[in-house]
Amino acid sequence: MIGTTLGERYYIVEKIGEGGMAFVYKARCKLLNRYVAIKILRDEFVDDDEFVGKFRRESQAAASLSHPNIVNIYDVGVDEREGQKIYYIVMEYIKGETLKDIIRRQGKLSVDKTIDYSIQIAEALGHAHKNHIVHRDIKPHNIMITEDGRAKVTDFGIARAVTSSTVTNTSNVIGSVHYFSPEQARGGYTDEKSDIYSLGIVMYEMITGQVPYKGDSPITVALKHIQDEIQPPKELDSTIPTNLQNIIMKSASKRQVDRYITVNELLRDLRRVQLDKDEAIIDHTAIMESPTQMIPAIKDGRSNEEEGSGKEADKENGKGNWKITVLAILLAFIVVSVSAFGFFKLRDFFKPDEIIVPDLVGMEHDEAKEEVEELGLKFSIAGEVHDDEFDIGYVVSQRNKAGEKVKPGYTIEVFISKGSNLVGVPNLTNRNRDEIRKILKEYDLVEGLVDYKHSDTVEANFIISQNPEPQSRVEKGTRINIVVSQGPEKRLITMPRLVGLTEKEAKNAIVANKLVLGQITSQPNNQYPKGIVIWQSVEQGNQLEPNTSVNIHVSSGPEEKPKPQKPKPEKPRPEEPEPEIPDPEPDPTPGGPEESGGNGGSDD
Repeated sequence: MIGTTLGERYYIVEKIGEGGMAFVYKARCKLLNRYVAIKILRDEFVDDDEFVGKFRRESQAAASLSHPNIVNIYDVGVDEREGQKIYYIVMEYIKGETLKDIIRRQGKLSVDKTIDYSIQIAEALGHAHKNHIVHRDIKPHNIMITEDGRAKVTDFGIARAVTSSTVTNTSNVIGSVHYFSPEQARGGYTDEKSDIYSLGIVMYEMITGQVPYKGDSPITVALKHIQDEIQPPKELDSTIPTNLQNIIMKSASKRQVDRYITVNELLRDLRRVQLDKDEAIIDHTAIMESPTQMIPAIKDGRSNEEEGSGKEADKENGKGNWKITVLAILLAFIVVSVSAFGFFKLRDFFKPDEIIVPDLVGMEHDEAKEEVEELGLKFSIAGEVHDDEFDIGYVVSQRNKAGEKVKPGYTIEVFISKGSNLVGVPNLTNRNRDEIRKILKEYDLVEGLVDYKHSDTVEANFIISQNPEPQSRVEKGTRINIVVSQGPEKRLITMPRLVGLTEKEAKNAIVANKLVLGQITSQPNNQYPKGIVIWQSVEQGNQLEPNTSVNIHVSSGPEEKPKPQKPKPEKPRPEEPEPEIPDPEPDPTPGGPEESGGNGGSDD
């Protein structure tokens, strides 16, 4: 089956287990993109039309159950491969292991764990019984324990369809016989108390590490359930609290009348033991009937002399015996007649003027009507309402509360369930935005508010989150709000400084900042040595989008100067005659230059 797609929707990934009734596979739902568990009926049951019919009806009924301790059933279908029909159930995929696996691994469980798991299993059964579904195959193999310690009961649909013939027809279901109630082993009537018995056996195995009855064949084990008494758990382990033992022994009583009447009563005691293990709760002592006593027949002890003398008396008495007989018959007739007459008169005299209203909630419509009319009351439907707890056609509530007194002929009005108006919310995360409306329409839901956000992990146009959450239950027509991914957010990049870096360092800086290296040009530069970046096309500090191209100029070294040229020798010029300087003429001023000196001719 691995690699096969059932119902054009469920792609089988791997086999994860098998039981007496079915093989279990892990599959992926293509529509909702989630993993599910699929149970496929074994071939030996496919040709049994009666069994298949029960299987489909009961599985569909079990799919209506919604409880945290019950594995959800999503779908029931039939497919065909190579002319062979394949009946399957699609259910919640649980990450964990069966309670049987845990018991095998640990040997036995602690008192606290035993009580905790027992309460969770009982709560699941209580919900099922309230919806008129009896499991009929409670055993550790059918109880999954999640990674966070939650117990989840599975196989409601299969177990209810199984008949007692399954025990002898299939060797693979021998394990179920260890948990059968005596009435199941006898092929008698089973009810909610049958589940309580099986839970009692499961509790016994959890706290002791073993089942109470063992045998070489299913028949041997079944007979022990009917005939043998259970060995008290404290005889196997003296540390087991007496109260817990009492609960187990009462649950696993052979007679249905000696067990808990309802699971709620069992839950009440389990919770009290959980709070105080030493509190006196149950005194489960066997009801001992007084032994049957043999009353010896009284023989005639008369002696032969007395016997002889009595014969004459008997003859005399015999004459009057017939008279006495006739008188006795006549007297009896008179007494009976008077008694009968008096009974009817007294019945009318004590006939009650008021009738107690019965509890009709949870009863099927026809059943409730019959009970009301048998009491001399009238039955009327006040209305129909949606209800998540009761199936279609069952009484949800009544105007007159149970226990009230009304006059004969009074009309009892009730409200009938139209079925659940709640639907499970599909998982929309990681689904394409374009598929959402179609998916929601299949679940009678509508699209609500749509928000958009950037995401580094979710592809653009795919759903990031939703509200309400997946698997929650809401009314039909509820709007589902979604958040759609816009893809990764485009973050601006600050341009780093490249000038002064080597060409290699500049390249690394560009790549590290998610930019693209553009054109590289070499230019001489007297300031920076060869190989150093002297210019960048985008200035440092500018904001850029990723993958922007950046050009750089790299120094090729200092600019080369031209070499100086040697001066050419000058040709000699012809010598010119020096000019003649004339002699100075005599100063005509009197006294001459010498006489004009001193103090300017002062008389001093």
